[in-house]
Amino acid sequence: MNIDSLHKLFLEYPGISTDTRSIRPDSIFFALKGDNFNGNTFAASALEKGAAYAVVDEAVEGPDERILRFPDVLETLQQLARFHRQHARARIICITGSNGKTTTKELIHAVLSEKYRTIATKGNLNNHIGVPLTLLSIRKDTEMAVVEMGANHPGEIAFLSELAQPDFGYISNFGKAHLEGFGSIEGVIKAKTELYRHLISGGKSVFLNADDPVQVEQLKGYPKKIGFSTDNPLFFTIKFRAAQPYVSLEMEGIEIHTQLLGQYNFSNCAAAVLIGKYFNIPIPGIKQALENYRPENNRSQRLRKNGHEIILDAYNANPTSMKAALENFESMEAPNKVVFLGDMLELGVTAAEEHKDISALAASMGLQKVFLIGDHFVKSASGLPAFATMEALAGYIKRHPLKDNTILIKGSRGMAMERILDLL
Repeated sequence: MNIDSLHKLFLEYPGISTDTRSIRPDSIFFALKGDNFNGNTFAASALEKGAAYAVVDEAVEGPDERILRFPDVLETLQQLARFHRQHARARIICITGSNGKTTTKELIHAVLSEKYRTIATKGNLNNHIGVPLTLLSIRKDTEMAVVEMGANHPGEIAFLSELAQPDFGYISNFGKAHLEGFGSIEGVIKAKTELYRHLISGGKSVFLNADDPVQVEQLKGYPKKIGFSTDNPLFFTIKFRAAQPYVSLEMEGIEIHTQLLGQYNFSNCAAAVLIGKYFNIPIPGIKQALENYRPENNRSQRLRKNGHEIILDAYNANPTSMKAALENFESMEAPNKVVFLGDMLELGVTAAEEHKDISALAASMGLQKVFLIGDHFVKSASGLPAFATMEALAGYIKRHPLKDNTILIKGSRGMAMERILDLL
């Protein structure tokens, strides 16, 4: 069987499953492999649980015409996704960047959904598996698809762009993320702009933040760019109005009051406004979409617990986003400010220096209390209370309970900083 024939089966059974614990009836099961699992061993179970077919790349016990063997399951999933994308009518917008790409993707999805049948990457399924799954969720009536692309090594964005074949693209920013894989901020820029190079090679359009000098420089001389700016009249004007505590912005005399914390979210909102305008979404629709959007999944969520006002920003962290979150928190008009900062991961040889800088920044802010969690912060605490483990922090909080504070919780996903909620 070739990809064309598999695609015909997929059109008949359009669901994709990769985990037998959540098999979708009449789906096609792809027996993916990882370091600690081999999906081939679950192919028969997938069929028993309702899958229509199972794609494998190893011999499977027992004859069954519903088992389809290919040389490599992951490559087959990716090839099927690319083939499906080539036959899809939907216009595809790809989003990448160091910080804010998931929030930006969600905002663009919300705005475009005001007028178009739109799908978007679920959560942050933005890698070599997630992007194919997003592309395979495009249906015959899908008009717009917003595809998030993540990377921690050079070449990944180029590969994902080749799969998605985007019509448009946007890079949220360039920050100190995944330095272990990219090596430096220059490496980050080179890797993220693989999206630009793909779009430019095909003569496609690029959305940009025209107030970001890196984006402007990278797109210098390219004619098919559509940008927003707070003060450059050559681009669509969107004004930043306030972030106390939520971001407000103005365009064409209309103010939009979001539920997003921090000035750093202004550009995320502005990108959604720009793209909405480009695709002829009425201004009232853009306003409604942005004002109704509520952050979730540990992304700058505002919570209240046991007398505390809490900003839970524990989805991810790197030096750029950590600095922005701290500066925004310092600027907020709120009493009794307390910060919990967890290690920033995947920084490679720069980890010690970056954690030392963040520790020093937090120490200089005059916050009521700063707690640092993780091995990296313990080694560079700048005199601040630091705890190697969450258990050590829990013991301290039990002996010294907090009361009626405004709290920021920030750290990399691997630190699971949301556990602090249970300590409060």
